[in-house]
Amino acid sequence: MMRFALLALVWLLGTMPVTAQESGRHVLELRLEGAIGPASEDYIQRALQRAATARVELVVIRIDTPGGLDTAMRGIIKAISNSPVPVATYVAPTGARAASAGTYILYASHVAAMAPGTNLGAATPVSIGGGGLPGGSGEGSPPPPAQGGDEQQEPSQEAPKSAMEKKVINDAVAYIRGLAQLHGRNAEWAESAVREGASISAEEALQLNVIDLMAGSLPELLERVDGREVVVQQHPRTLKTAGLAVETRAPDWRSRLLSVLTNPNVAYILMLIGIYGLIFEFSNPGAIVPGTIGAICLLLALYSLQLLPINYAGVALILLGVALMIGEAYEPSFGILGIGGVVAFVIGSIILIDTEAPGFGIDLSVIITFAIASVLMFVFIIGLAFKSRRRAVVSGLEQMVGGEGVVVDGSGGRGTILIHSEHWSAESPQPLKKGQRVKVTGIDGLTLQVEPAETTTEEPS
Repeated sequence: MMRFALLALVWLLGTMPVTAQESGRHVLELRLEGAIGPASEDYIQRALQRAATARVELVVIRIDTPGGLDTAMRGIIKAISNSPVPVATYVAPTGARAASAGTYILYASHVAAMAPGTNLGAATPVSIGGGGLPGGSGEGSPPPPAQGGDEQQEPSQEAPKSAMEKKVINDAVAYIRGLAQLHGRNAEWAESAVREGASISAEEALQLNVIDLMAGSLPELLERVDGREVVVQQHPRTLKTAGLAVETRAPDWRSRLLSVLTNPNVAYILMLIGIYGLIFEFSNPGAIVPGTIGAICLLLALYSLQLLPINYAGVALILLGVALMIGEAYEPSFGILGIGGVVAFVIGSIILIDTEAPGFGIDLSVIITFAIASVLMFVFIIGLAFKSRRRAVVSGLEQMVGGEGVVVDGSGGRGTILIHSEHWSAESPQPLKKGQRVKVTGIDGLTLQVEPAETTTEEPS
C-alpha cells in the first residue's frame, strides 16, 4: 500500500500545472520615452539580447515618443525583427504618443497595443540628413526609409517637389507597408501616415486594424494577449502570459551615459571646451591642465558627433569662426575679423546637427551664450596674452639692452660697469671714464656693448 501511495503522489505532482513563479518565466518591461536616438537603440538592443537567453515569455516596450533619428529607429526595428522573444509595443500611459519613428516601431512589433487617450502617426519623412538613401536593413526585413524617424507635426497634402523627396517618400512607404503586411495590419493607413502625415487616436487605430488591441494597464494587456498566436522568426507561437510576473528593466549606467553624451547640446559644449583647452595649451605650453581637459572633452565630443547626423560644413564654419576670432585678438582689424568670426561661428553652430528630428537640435540660447563667451574670451584674455609678449623683457640677458650703468673702472674703450647691482665687462667705441654713465646697446658673449649716456654721475663708492 505504501508503494502505491508514493507512486500516486509522484503522478499527482507530475500532472499539476507549473506556475509562472516556479518555472521562472516572466514578462520583461522596457520603457522607451522621449526622442529616439543612439542611447534608445543601445538600450533596446541589449535588453532584447539578454531576454533571448533568459526565461522571458514576452517583452513589452512601453513607448511615448515624438520621433527621433532614422538610424536609431532602424536599429530598434532590426533588433525586434531578429528577436527570438515576442515583442509587444504598448503606447502608454494616457496622453502618450507613438509619433513618427514610434509608428514604425509599433508596426514592426509582434503585438501592437495602445492605452485609451493615446495617438500615433505623423510618419512623413521631413529631412534626408547627411547619409543619403540607405540600403537594406538586414535579412528578412524591408529596406528602411532615409529619414522615416523624423516627425512632422502637421499633415501635408502637397506632393514631393523634387526627385530626391519622391525617392525618400516612396522608400518610406514601401518600408512601412512591408512591416504592416508582415504582421497583418492596415497597410493603406500606414501609407497615408507617411504620404499625408495622418494621425489617429487609439480607438480609431483599433477600428482600422492598425493595432491589435487596447488596454488600460499592463496587467490588462497581459490578460488580453494570453493565448494569442504570433509569428516569431517565421514560426507561430502562442503567448502564455496569464499570471506572469513583470520585471521592469530601466536603462543602466551605460545607456544613461550614452544618452547624456549624444545630447546635441552636450556634444556641442564638449567640442568647444576641447577646442578652447587645446588653444590655451598651445598658447601657454606647459600649462598641462587646459590641454588635458581639452583633449578629454574633444575625444568625448568626437565620439558623440560620430553617433549623430552632423553637417561637416557646420564643423568647418565653427573652426573658421574660432580662427578668425583668434586673428582679431592677435592682429586687431577694427572688428572685421572678429565680426566675421562670430557670424561664421553662429551659422556653423546652427547647422551643425543635420536633422529635423525632435529633440536633436542645439538650443539657440546655448549657441548665443558660447558666441558671446568666445568673443569676450578671445578679445580680452588671449588679446592680453599676446600683448604681454610684446612688452620689453625684464629678466635675463635681454633685459640689459637699453639699461644704464656706471663705469667702475675704465681704460680706453674697455672697462667694468655696474648695472643692476652687478659688475659687467664693457666695451665702447669711445674712451670710458670712471664714474661715467653709459647705456647698454648690445651683448657680445659676456661683454656688454655700451655708449656714453646723456648724463653722468659721481664715481661710485
